[in-house]
Amino acid sequence: MKLSELNKGDKAIIVYIDCENTLKNRFYSFGITKNSIITVEEVTLTKSTIEIKIKNTKVALRLSEASQIEVNYAN
Repeated sequence: MKLSELNKGDKAIIVYIDCENTLKNRFYSFGITKNSIITVEEVTLTKSTIEIKIKNTKVALRLSEASQIEVNYAN
């Protein structure tokens, strides 16, 4: 499942990041790495932007960026 498919309040674990190295390095700088637990904090009405929380950091991602991150639901 892709991060872009999650809804507000969903928790997930990052399984795989499939993107170019420049974007992957940007993700890493925010703590978006494999096995990180994330929570979806907000989703815009048009679902063009998703705000996620990783530990104590909130990050807003475009839908196109979120669709490159593979996740599994976390309990």
